[in-house]
Order: sequence, then structure tokens, then C-alpha cells
Amino acid sequence: FTVRVGKEGGRDEDVWPGRTEELVRAVLAALDDEVALLADANGCYTPARAIEVGKLLKEHGFRHFEEPCPHRRLEWTREVADALELAVAGGEQEWDLRVSRELAETPVVDVLQPDVCYVGGLTRALRVAELAAATGLPCTPPAANESLVLVFTLHLLGAIASAGPYLELSIEPDSSYPWQAGMYEPRVRIVDGSVEIPAGPGWGVEISPRWLERADRIVSSLP
Repeated sequence: FTVRVGKEGGRDEDVWPGRTEELVRAVLAALDDEVALLADANGCYTPARAIEVGKLLKEHGFRHFEEPCPHRRLEWTREVADALELAVAGGEQEWDLRVSRELAETPVVDVLQPDVCYVGGLTRALRVAELAAATGLPCTPPAANESLVLVFTLHLLGAIASAGPYLELSIEPDSSYPWQAGMYEPRVRIVDGSVEIPAGPGWGVEISPRWLERADRIVSSLP
């Protein structure tokens, strides 16, 4: 399970004072020791606060601390990763392969996380995964919702040697992302904690004609 710590877009802020500490305690009370716990800060911390939170997470058995600092403050993230015994992950919002190379090779993070859509498609995501494999880093691409990014991410994970042990699978209901509801079939199903890669032709899913009928279609005016 991944929990969100801090305040998305904040600067060393919490949604309310003490929420992160309360959340860690509540999650530990609700789940048993067999559950892998991850945390995502959505880039909201300076190094000092990120290190403080990271030590709290490590103390309570968390395994992975995602995007502790703003994604382009590489020196901040490196400082946090160097200070913690907890794996620091990053790269979700990165689109520039030169920066992805720096993330992997200098290194800045312990886990590389290319988003198939943010980085510009499967071929570019595969290049980032190759960087991860060459530098010995696990590659755990995110999939922030159940749109086609989830399908793309499953195929990416099945194609790379550096795949990390986790798949991000949102538990937000369709009401939170109404545009994704009924987009394609078959929907991804979890069975005993695992997900099968869609096995049909192409991406393995079919776009719903009814979804297309109600979707907005925008044609770019750019040449």
C-alpha cells in the first residue's frame, strides 16, 4: 500500500498539523506485517523535512519513499537519498531523457519511475528502463489511474529486466475520475495480489464505443 504524506504541492506543509505522523500510526494499526508499505510525498519537502519524515517511515517499516522533494531539485533529492537507509524513488514527472540519465547514473534515486505518458511513450520509457538496468536500479513505473496508462505500464513491466516489485494501481473510484469510467474492456483484475498483463492483440484491450461516443474529440490546429 502507498500512502500520501505531506501536502501535495506544499512546502514542508501537512494537510493538517501532525497528519503524516497520525497516518503512519493508523496504517500500522490497520495492516499486518506482511504488507509492503510505501509513501509518496509528491515533491512537497525540503531536504531537512524529507529526511525527518524518511527516518520516521524507516522506523515504522516502510520500504520506499517516493518523490520527497520537487522533482527538478535533483540536488535536494540526492541529499535525502544519501541521508536515509530507506529507498528513495523518483522520475515520475520527468520527460527529458538527459535528466533521467542523471537520475540513474550519478545516482540521485534508488528506484527509477518513468511514467509512460509523461516521458513520451513506450519507446522512451524503455530507454529509461534500460538506464535503470545498466545502473542496477529497479524500475517501478507509476500508473496514477485506471485509464490506458495502467495498460501501458503493465506491458512495460512485462518487457523489462529491471522491473521493480510493485505496480501502482489506484483504488480511487470511477467517480473520482469520471472520464476513465468504462474506457476499455477487459478491466484489469487483481487475483491473489497479482495482475495479469492483458493478453489480446495490441494492448490487449478494446476501447468502448460508448465511451468514445461521449468523449470530447479535439483536433489540433498545429501542422
